[in-house]
Amino acid sequence: MADDLTNEATALLQDLIRNACVNDGTVASGEEIRSADLITGYLEGCGADIEHYEPQPGRRSVLAKIEGSDPSAPTLMLMGHTDVVPVNADGWTRDPFGAELDDGMIWGRGAVDMLNLTSTMAVAFAHLARSGFTPRGTLLYLAVADEEALGTWGAKYLVEHELDAMRADYVITESGGYQVPTKTGVRLPVMVEEKGTYWSNITVHGTPSHASQAYRTDNALVTAAEIVRRIAEYRPEVQIGDTWRRYVEGLGLPPELVDPDQIDDYIADLPIGLGRIAHSCTHTTMAPTVAHGGTKTNVIPDRVDLQVDMRTLPGQGGDVARDLLLDAIGDLADRVEISSNDDPSTSSAIDTPLWDSLSRVTARLCEGSALVPTVMTGGTDNRFFRRAGSIGYGFGLFSQRIRFEDYAKMFHGHDERVDQESLDLSTQLWLALAADVLA
Repeated sequence: MADDLTNEATALLQDLIRNACVNDGTVASGEEIRSADLITGYLEGCGADIEHYEPQPGRRSVLAKIEGSDPSAPTLMLMGHTDVVPVNADGWTRDPFGAELDDGMIWGRGAVDMLNLTSTMAVAFAHLARSGFTPRGTLLYLAVADEEALGTWGAKYLVEHELDAMRADYVITESGGYQVPTKTGVRLPVMVEEKGTYWSNITVHGTPSHASQAYRTDNALVTAAEIVRRIAEYRPEVQIGDTWRRYVEGLGLPPELVDPDQIDDYIADLPIGLGRIAHSCTHTTMAPTVAHGGTKTNVIPDRVDLQVDMRTLPGQGGDVARDLLLDAIGDLADRVEISSNDDPSTSSAIDTPLWDSLSRVTARLCEGSALVPTVMTGGTDNRFFRRAGSIGYGFGLFSQRIRFEDYAKMFHGHDERVDQESLDLSTQLWLALAADVLA
């Protein structure tokens, strides 16, 4: 059975990758309807109830349900998104949408983020439904659109407008579950906390002039370049949170990683993957990512728009984030206008039945392992469900072929890939978790 389910998950993952549901943040992008219809076709006939939600043309999500027999029992949701981020094919060694299978490894955009889990969740759900699974609690599977652009037409919309259908006590989505070897055994990180987002657009103003007479002109592009430099070099203060402390202690990492006076110097010499995680989990971060400006080669630009991806730590609201951004810009702040999206941090406790269930099933699937809580430096759709009252964790189960260093770099990076052993482990995880939580 395991081989059959792994083959199903492999084929479904390959089709999801090839659908190329690329979300560039515009309303018309994504076209997740292609993968929503693919998943619907896969689930049809399994005996589950299936519903569709499409708040914008082409931005379709799929919800499947196995109704529990006891209304007082908990509801578990397995949630995967179907959209992926844009790709620069020049940096890849394989076709990013070819979904090649080579030496047990599937290559393609979304292989790790997070079509591997979306496919294995679907396969596990369908197998349970076909086998006559009759749980006390209800099992939901949600294949959701628009995760990669703040969830406006996906989870955000569904929680705000369709919460009765979506309500769940427990929600599992990305990311975590990569195996970290330690002196005391394998440790499996579980994402229990997410940083907030404060995505900002900075409009820089100047004065248009003829570019052939550039002396002492008020060039918005030159000002914008200086603002980008300042933001890139800005260093907010270190903050050591409880979840990060538990992660460091759980993995037996050096104590310098929880020392505010030493961490910045220490992470400079770490491998790049761990260094980035350590820095992001202990700092508010600002990354200039997009610039638009200018109209013609011979015209001094009078306007440039910059986009900055800012991620805030727990306890930092929009006022704090804006003050940090203005501090980074410094004396050029009066030259700009700033508009921002304030989406604060969320977290879930670990003293829950869901944590206990994950501990039990992962100990069986990955002998000698133990869970450790950690921080998601990006964002997932779990934040909407946490705010609606759910306990939400980010988890999967990956084989030792997916090293942490590679795992961290593949998110939104080149050469995303996942192996079939990981697909098998994740599929078995969802089967065991559904039985443990709901049966």
